[in-house]
Amino acid sequence: MNYRTMVFMLCVWMSAAQVQAQIPQTSRQLIVTVAEDWDSHRGSMWWFSRAKANGPWQAARAEPIAVLLGKNGLAWGRGLLPVPHGERGLPSKQERDGRAPAGCFALGMLFGYADNAPENVKYPYYQVTARDCWIDDVNHPAYNKHVTVDVNNLPPWFAKQRMRLGDFAYEWLLEIRHNAAPPEPGAGSAIFFHVRRGPDKPTSGCTTMQKENLLKLLGWLQPAAQPLYILLPRAEYLARLKSWGLPALPP
Repeated sequence: MNYRTMVFMLCVWMSAAQVQAQIPQTSRQLIVTVAEDWDSHRGSMWWFSRAKANGPWQAARAEPIAVLLGKNGLAWGRGLLPVPHGERGLPSKQERDGRAPAGCFALGMLFGYADNAPENVKYPYYQVTARDCWIDDVNHPAYNKHVTVDVNNLPPWFAKQRMRLGDFAYEWLLEIRHNAAPPEPGAGSAIFFHVRRGPDKPTSGCTTMQKENLLKLLGWLQPAAQPLYILLPRAEYLARLKSWGLPALPP
């Protein structure tokens, strides 16, 4: 193989890697949350959409939504795009670290207590019952997965893993698919959008907001648009504007 061929192949590989590191062209809805820094438990959320694949992003909201994040801030998560785990002294998401995962994430199922999803919500819906669990035990083979059990033969770990708690904050849970494909034991589990517990009550890693805003978000999302969630500190967001193909934040 001569030098020119090697250079050409390297350029092709680098171009392919750059394309792979961007938001998929087929995604036409984007939820963006920006925190001021890695240690902040507050964020501002915007919604963006585009009319066609790889088209320009347009703001879908005039004003940002106030959201709450992990009580200890953010840490790099395991999502769709590569992020610098272990570099520059920045943390990587770990189980029970009290940090929300930063990165780019797909969305999963909508879970809830009600018989049906909220009116006008198009997202796939699953009603949580007494048999449903989400596993956060790092030693369990179904770590960071939704499982169902036999209510007449409950496993010993059921009480700590059950999803139906009668908790108003968990009335609706939209999965943020962090550490999902496949899960890495100990890298963080059970990350959702859900209702906040109070105006300044941070989470263990989820993204929360007022109930009315969550319902508006659920009604806006369209599964066919392949929506994604971006969560980053402001400096990291600005540093990835071009490389990830992110929309500019409204002034």
